Amino acid sequence: MLNFKYSETQEMIRETAMQFAQVEISPSVINRDISCEFPKEIIQKMGDLGFMGMMVSPEYGGSGLDAVSYVLAMEEISKVDASVGVIMSVNNSLVCWGLETFGTPEQKDKYLRVLASGQKLGAFCLSEPEAGSDATHQHTIAHYDQGNWVINGMKNWITNGTSADIYLVFAQTDREKKHKGITCFIVDKDTPGFEPGKKEDKLGIRSSDTCSIALSNVTVPESNILGGVGTGFKIAMESLNGGRIGIAAQALGIAQGAFERSVNYSKERIAFGKPISELQAIQFKLADMSVKIEAARMLTIRAATLKDQHVSYVKEAAMAKLAASKAAVEVALEAIQVHGGYGYVREYHVERMLRDAKITEIYEGTSEIQHIVIARELLKAL
Repeated sequence: MLNFKYSETQEMIRETAMQFAQVEISPSVINRDISCEFPKEIIQKMGDLGFMGMMVSPEYGGSGLDAVSYVLAMEEISKVDASVGVIMSVNNSLVCWGLETFGTPEQKDKYLRVLASGQKLGAFCLSEPEAGSDATHQHTIAHYDQGNWVINGMKNWITNGTSADIYLVFAQTDREKKHKGITCFIVDKDTPGFEPGKKEDKLGIRSSDTCSIALSNVTVPESNILGGVGTGFKIAMESLNGGRIGIAAQALGIAQGAFERSVNYSKERIAFGKPISELQAIQFKLADMSVKIEAARMLTIRAATLKDQHVSYVKEAAMAKLAASKAAVEVALEAIQVHGGYGYVREYHVERMLRDAKITEIYEGTSEIQHIVIARELLKAL
């Protein structure tokens, strides 16, 4: 059963995130979107507040909070700027979680501590030019050579790609074993042969940097293998299960932000002698937007609650991401309609929200992949 009352700590986290987003993120959001400027100072301040390692144990520099608190913070941050939201999500859900769950004590001391405290930033390198939704077909390879592993290949669509310090890189170490021959390596940015490419010029989340990464004879010690040789695919899939909760929360924030702006605008805009909020056509739109958001929120909180209870949440995370990402696109599109011509210009924010929303249906598993995951889990259970 879901408890619809948040704890005092959870409410405090949400309030802190909301205030931070309004004061620190909002003033620069339009300009950063135009210039594709990475929010370096904002991310550093988020690290100081504990938002970059929210679910990591305090033993390793994290905040030791639950997944529900993480969802609440992600929504508030993404409500103002989804670019900042995805930077936060990758560091929390994919990088820190993987290191804490599968890392050795030495790896946690060296890498997790600085990532969770926000001193350094992480990236997750799974996708490749020919391995997107089908992550089993890794063409990046690593071979063992006198106590080290040498990695060669190309990674694609890497969030935080040019700005991160520490990367989780997945490579094929035994092609005959297929997905059971994939291994995860911890790679420092300054390792020779590790070359991030130019930032992609994207439709949305433009303040977040995305790039390809070339690996040419990148040599890492055996101690930088995460979770053991051949466990990389398991690490990737389990990380993405949790990551989907983060992206669902990001999508939820976009939808909520677009909705709130629509409500406020409808009360101010006068047409036919009265605020358009009194027109039934607008009221119906606002009602439908609200229903979609609340349904997505319930699914997202449910998935986060199951994660906190340490029970399987694979299906629920996929459902949350599928529903929330669809809601984000549909609500943002309707927000533009509510704003009319003003919705088409940057000053009113909702056009950016629509551009930001679309990627939530694509990364960390497309909507089509979520359908497959949900169906597979349903068929296993029935």
